[in-house]
Amino acid sequence: MSTLEIQNLHASVQTPEGLKPILHGVNLTIGDGEIHAVMGPNGSGKSTTAYALAGHPKYVITEGKVFLDGEDITDMTPDERARAGLFLAMQYPVEVPGVSVTNFLRTAKTAIDGHAPKLREWTKRLKQASDTLKVDPDFVKRDLNVGFSGGEKKRTEVLQMELLEPKVAVLDETDSGLDVDALRVVSQGVVDVHEKTNNSILLITHYSRILRYIHPDFVHVFAGGKIVKTGGPELADQLEESGYDVFVEA
Repeated sequence: MSTLEIQNLHASVQTPEGLKPILHGVNLTIGDGEIHAVMGPNGSGKSTTAYALAGHPKYVITEGKVFLDGEDITDMTPDERARAGLFLAMQYPVEVPGVSVTNFLRTAKTAIDGHAPKLREWTKRLKQASDTLKVDPDFVKRDLNVGFSGGEKKRTEVLQMELLEPKVAVLDETDSGLDVDALRVVSQGVVDVHEKTNNSILLITHYSRILRYIHPDFVHVFAGGKIVKTGGPELADQLEESGYDVFVEA
């Protein structure tokens, strides 16, 4: 089972002026192996939901619960959530000078599994995943995200997902900053992991273009810090045509 249940989630972000409420009662259940897309305008709370789920210290859950496979993860630390099977692909991955991509990935895999992967097997898996994402062999020797293009950063995020095999993946605007070719490669990487592991996915995006490659079971509209409409894939096409104004005004 790979399920994520969000119950009446309220969350605030730390600002210089104090806590600012952003989420106002998010309710969402992602079933085993399902793909859910969340769409909405800037400032509606989409990314706040992602960071609150991952346990980012600046995003404080003030009310509600989050369950992963029936286990309450609301008060867990970020690393505990990751070991439980939750993965976040960030919109703006941070640079980590002095830590190579390959060392970062192997350390993360060790933390998740509780033991280090055998070097020969790990090297083989890393090469296979890199080839799938069309990553240059020397790429993994570089410092994590340092000097990376937007496409390289997003490929690294998907490379992590490929190797860590999380139960539930939260993808925060994975399509931002990608050209057409990079979008196709990154999207196919997400689909490959999903087909191989049957993981559940929460895909956050502004635009429907990524949904041409990653086909959601459900589409949700975010406005005012909560979900205001839910539908099938056709809802994304409707939003592409009419925009979010009707939901923001409501």
